[in-house]
Amino acid sequence: MRIVRIEHNGAAHWGQIEDQSIYLTGSVTGARTGEKVALEGAKLLAPAEPSKIVCVGRNYLDHIKELGNDTGDLPKEPGIFLKGPNALAEQGGTVEYPAWTQNFHFEGELALVIGQRARDLKPDTALAAVLGYTCGLDLTARDLQKTDLQWFRAKAADRFCPLGPWLETDLNPTDLRVQTRVNGETKQDGRTSHMIFDVVQILTYVSKFVTLEVGDVILTGTPEGVGPLQKGDTVEVEVEGIGVLRTQIG
Repeated sequence: MRIVRIEHNGAAHWGQIEDQSIYLTGSVTGARTGEKVALEGAKLLAPAEPSKIVCVGRNYLDHIKELGNDTGDLPKEPGIFLKGPNALAEQGGTVEYPAWTQNFHFEGELALVIGQRARDLKPDTALAAVLGYTCGLDLTARDLQKTDLQWFRAKAADRFCPLGPWLETDLNPTDLRVQTRVNGETKQDGRTSHMIFDVVQILTYVSKFVTLEVGDVILTGTPEGVGPLQKGDTVEVEVEGIGVLRTQIG
């Protein structure tokens, strides 16, 4: 099933996609209300209402190497940082190029959205906590990432986390192709099977320390090939089995 969040009649609504129509629901997992709208032309919103966005950094070896962080040994634990709900941006939206950075980068990722309150998840049941999977774009002010004490400005500024286009609930995340294109040119092309820490390991690790709430988002890391963006660029993140997230850099 594909679950989508849209703006309809001036308000945000959840719905289920079927036969190019969106059947509105009372909540993200609620029953259908009986109202439907056409998928074509619908204004899509980020398919999550999180209390927090948990991000995994340096989860692909080749990405570690390209950033010059290769110390010879693989990380022993996932590297975690946070974005707030303010960072969300919608499918097809525009993110203005920040005036306060000179090195604005794209990082395409598989994202997942939590469907049930969870703490201290176990490996054999961890995936049951996931409502669905979507495409994520971790926008990064790379110059400030190198200078600041924490990555608050570099990673968590307004609209630094486009998400979409919808949630795919029936998906095996273990070996999915993740691609990022800028103006139609492929920049990143990796597979989730190359993650250092897979989705189950990420879920069990994160939930040891924080309670995951319904709607929370987890970004699972980016493959190699990250690079700078310019004003006017169009970024596409495509995850196999989900779809394409498009973002314009204003």
